[in-house]
Amino acid sequence: MKILMVLTSHDQLGNTGKKTGFWLEEFAAPYYVFRDAGVDVTLASPKGGQPPVDPKSDTPEGQTDATRRFKKDPAAQARLADTIKLGTTKARDYDAIFYPGGHGPLWDLAENVDSIALIETFASLGKPVGAVCHAPGVLRHTRSRGAPLVKGKRVTGFANSEEEAVGLTKVVPFLVEDELKRRGGLYEKAADWQSFVITDGKLVTGQNPASSEAAAKAVLKLLG
Repeated sequence: MKILMVLTSHDQLGNTGKKTGFWLEEFAAPYYVFRDAGVDVTLASPKGGQPPVDPKSDTPEGQTDATRRFKKDPAAQARLADTIKLGTTKARDYDAIFYPGGHGPLWDLAENVDSIALIETFASLGKPVGAVCHAPGVLRHTRSRGAPLVKGKRVTGFANSEEEAVGLTKVVPFLVEDELKRRGGLYEKAADWQSFVITDGKLVTGQNPASSEAAAKAVLKLLG
């Protein structure tokens, strides 16, 4: 079984002068869920090479069992440092696709033509598409049979209230909750920062960092 994990290459938090990227927990937890299940994981990003880690996700208080495991795993660190270029990937080579979040994807992956085409192809082939936290924002331009891919589907993602809590509602290019609703998604959420995952058909979305492991397990369940 093969899963493609797609990470952001974007490291600038709007015009704040601060750094962003992918959220470490949202990569590490799914990565180990997949690897421990014997899945062959390929890591990709728009630019290839080392994707930027959001520094706020790599603070002492941000560590989890999965991130601590990653810190002691030179092989995983080497793989992350050498992601392949997203434009070289083909949906036919994988059984599912999964997007870790962090704010970075809102700037690059949400607008990336290779990413959009990949998601649309995975969906058309009936292969699972998973995204957690801010990563459901990558679905904003994806379409299926002439309509937005999320239209009429139950979905979740980083809530407006969570974005307000981190003080970035005026910094991000769009709010994930609002955008999913605007595209016709049937948005749902749990309490802020609680694990919450929705599976609708072959689409899996998770609300926030706490949802990372459960979202990955939901993708595995779809793969049988």
